[in-house]
Amino acid sequence: MNKTLYVLLIFLLTVSCTKKEEVKFEAFSPEAFAYDIGDSWEINATVNVKGFVKKEVGDELSTSLDFRVDLVDPNGDMTKDIFIDSKEVKSKELIDVQLEAQFELDYSILDGKYKIVFNITDKYSGKTATAEVEFELKK
Repeated sequence: MNKTLYVLLIFLLTVSCTKKEEVKFEAFSPEAFAYDIGDSWEINATVNVKGFVKKEVGDELSTSLDFRVDLVDPNGDMTKDIFIDSKEVKSKELIDVQLEAQFELDYSILDGKYKIVFNITDKYSGKTATAEVEFELKK
């Protein structure tokens, strides 16, 4: 009986120690900046993503992400898909990925607080994540 209990305890410890904790697919640390370039604004925004599916390609890891950026103006009106891109990354170590968006806004738009909404899809798993960040335009 003691021997069976001992074997069962070792088995349970082995199973619990080898179980990998899945990292949640999430977007974090969004940032946005607006630059006055004369007759328009240049908007630069970034966000970091982790928890995506990684595939082995030779001696490297690979991931594939699609992202769309929406813009919410000071009145709450949304411009969907003001920026669309995808990013394929291959690296020996692949923990997180930074996504970047850049677009221009006409100088005649309203001053005030704007919001950028990143909508990100992990192409390998189909999981989605979002992140929001505000920035201000002032002439």
